[in-house]
Amino acid sequence: MDLFLISFGALFSIMNPLGTVPVFVSLTQDNSKRERAVTAFWTAIDVLIILLLSFFAGKYILSFFGISLNALKIAGGLIIASSGFALLTGKFKEHKGMKRDKVQKDIHSREAISLTPLAIPMLAGPGTISLLITFNQEYQSTIQISMILMAMLVTTISIYLILKSSHFIVNFLGASGINALSRVIGFIVIAIGVEYIISSVVAIIEGLQL
Repeated sequence: MDLFLISFGALFSIMNPLGTVPVFVSLTQDNSKRERAVTAFWTAIDVLIILLLSFFAGKYILSFFGISLNALKIAGGLIIASSGFALLTGKFKEHKGMKRDKVQKDIHSREAISLTPLAIPMLAGPGTISLLITFNQEYQSTIQISMILMAMLVTTISIYLILKSSHFIVNFLGASGINALSRVIGFIVIAIGVEYIISSVVAIIEGLQL
């Protein structure tokens, strides 16, 4: 159960579906309530597929490119920490490349927005993918894998419910409320990234001393 809570907390914090709410609202403001629910559903499904592929294909990616686990954790930690800084400073959309003129023109002209930009890169970005590849290498038992899969499922259900209720959340919290929550989550995400870097550096040092 501890691994489930850790996995869910890390995935939810890094993906930060609350930070995606304003983007979702702006892209679906002309849609009906049912259309928004359908978009939220397919976004969650796309995210779940990406999470599963990242987790189960992770070891093959590492093996193919000859990347060590510690190197991946340091790189992932840097990506995760940079995402946290973007949340903390209110520059999450710029960090995800969402404010570039060509990107804005493209996403507003798309009929289907569930895969891009919502699932990728807003939710399941490089930080999430590297985290799951690390999980794949660290946790090998059937019980551990089951806990991580359950965390993925609960996270995607949370994403669906949050996006489906996004217009209500915006009306209830307002822009300032969402900003405040994003900054708190950003601080947690930075801590997760730093923890990954520290644990990897310690493991490397211990390996050199043997």
